[in-house]
Formats: sequence, structure tokens, C-alpha cells
Amino acid sequence: MSLRVLIVPDKFKGSLSALDAALAIAAGWLKERPGDRVSILPMSDGGDGFGAVLAELTAARPKFIRTIDAAHQPLRGVWRRIHVNTTATALIDSAEVIGPARLPHGKFHPFQLDSFGLGTLIAAAKSGATSAIIGLGGSATNDAGFGMARALGWKFFNKTWDELEEWWRLGDLAHARPPAHIVAWKVTAAVDVTNPLLGPNGCSRIYGPQKGLRPQDFELAEKCLARLASVLKKQHDIDCADTPGAGAAGGLGFGLMAFAGAGLESGFEVFARWARLDDRIAQADLVITGEGQIDSQSYMGKGAGQIAQRCLKRGIPCLAVAGIIPDAAAARQWFAQARALTEIVDVAGAKLHARRNLRQLVGQMAKAF
Repeated sequence: MSLRVLIVPDKFKGSLSALDAALAIAAGWLKERPGDRVSILPMSDGGDGFGAVLAELTAARPKFIRTIDAAHQPLRGVWRRIHVNTTATALIDSAEVIGPARLPHGKFHPFQLDSFGLGTLIAAAKSGATSAIIGLGGSATNDAGFGMARALGWKFFNKTWDELEEWWRLGDLAHARPPAHIVAWKVTAAVDVTNPLLGPNGCSRIYGPQKGLRPQDFELAEKCLARLASVLKKQHDIDCADTPGAGAAGGLGFGLMAFAGAGLESGFEVFARWARLDDRIAQADLVITGEGQIDSQSYMGKGAGQIAQRCLKRGIPCLAVAGIIPDAAAARQWFAQARALTEIVDVAGAKLHARRNLRQLVGQMAKAF
């Protein structure tokens, strides 16, 4: 019996893009079940790769500008223009500008990195679009959008009115001055986490170590971001440090709300709306999803878990494949099948030959199904 199979994976971080994963899954499935009607829909929940996924869905046109990466090295930046009727929306992927993959060779401490280059890109996009969707995930920065704000015209001073140009000096912040002219612009910040800016679950302590912050750096990082939030609240009535998602991308969620008037939205929901995901799932007999690791976070709003929830509501079987699945018992409660590449190869081999291993594993799943 021929099945209508919808393949909706996220990226396998460090190994495969969402598109590459979708193609590998499709190849593995069709090798064993060539009569099935397979369609692919690469997914993103707002993390790195968000721009490429939405660009494919919306036929967005790239616009290139000169900007800088998180270490202030020259970079050819890109934003994408989505045309809807008579309006244009700018699609921006922050990881494509200030992500770790864009940094030159060499080690950089997060105190040396900021989001200025992203602000330059946003300023350029403002002149060519009336609204923006910005994917936040995958940044190398922890500056709460301080660098971005400076690129957009904000200025920051200490008590003696010396201008502050490095975010690790924000503990001395006394004055925050907005640009003279602020152009109204609707901005949607697509987030993939719900962390606040500060505290034990804030960006510095939870995600800072992934970017290079050491435990001895936490106190200074927290002091600087707390001072920024305090001054903005006192002087400009900007109070969003506790908003879920403010801690996304090293506090960039906070920065976009504070300095660009952005509203935060689940990156997965942004993707689902543009992709007409619910309609596509309803038309499928079977859905296959996947990502690098399926764990407790997947069931708390991340991509694969969201796909599973939608399938469960409709009674449509959902299969999952991942690089790693730490808790197989939990996965079985969500998916009709859930398989990990580490079942057939070790972690290093799974990453090195991800495409081949994914095809092989999905072939096994097709036979079992």
C-alpha cells in the first residue's frame, strides 16, 4: 500500500543541515519503499539555519551588504526580502552574522564579541522592508544586544560621560541615550528557548559556557547585563528582562525587545505558519521527523516534539530519527518509532558519516514499519 510520507527534520547540528537531513531520510526510506509518495519539509525552530529554511518556503530574495562578524572582522552579510502583496518583510538569521561559524580561526572569549554586525545588517534591511522576522538561535555573543543597539544609534555612557563601547564594561553604565530618530518597524524575534535574561536560568549561566564563558566570568557577565536592564528600566521604562525568551541568543531576545521594539514568538510557530504545517500533516499518512538529539528539551517546545504533538492530536503515526536519544523509553511515548544513529555507530562515526548512516538507519525503520 502506497503511503503519503511527510519528512520534517530539523538540522543535525554540526553534521547536516535540515535540508541535507531531509534528503538523506527520503533516500533511505524510498530505497526500501519506492512506491511511497514522499515530500520533504526542512524545519527550523528559530536556531541557526532558520533563514535558509524560511527563504526556501517564501522564495525570499537575498540582499548582500558589508558588515562585521562578532569579532568585528569584515563579513559579507545577507538578509532576505520576502514579498507579500505590496509589502516586503526582511528575513534575518542572526547566526549568519554573529554565529560561531562566522568567526575567523582562533579562540575568542565572549567578552571580545558583540552583536554590532547584526545591528548594521538590521539597519540596512530597514531601508528595504516594512517589517522583519529575525531568527535568534546560534549566536556566539552574550552582550544582550548591546553591540546591535550601538549600530542602531544608541549610545551608552558611564558617570563621567565617557562612552562605553565594550559590553563587559556595562557595570559602569550610568546613561543610555537612544537615537534621535527611531523609525517604526514591526519586528518579530523568533526564539527557540524561554530563558530570562538574568539569574540561574539566564543566558550567561545556561548558555554562556557553550560560548566560552567560564564559571569565574559569570559574576561580571551577570553584573553587566543586570546594570543594562536596570538603567533601561529606570531611564526609559523598558522592562523586559524577565520576559520568557529574553535570554535567547546571549540576551539578544532582550536586546531586540529593548532596542528594536520586537515581539518574541516561538521560532517553531513562525515556521509552522509560513509552511502551512498543520495542513501538510493532515494530508499525510505518516510523518518522519528528526534532529541531532531528541531529549527532554524536544518535548518542551523544540521542533521534533512539536511535530510529534501535532501528529498525536490527529492520530497520524510519527517516526523520529536522531543522532542521540538519551531516554529511549520517553521517546517511545511520543513516537511510533524512535531510532538513534548511535545504535549503529559511535558518536564520532555518527557525525563523520552522518548522511550515509542516516540513510542506513531510516532504511531499517522503513523495513520495520
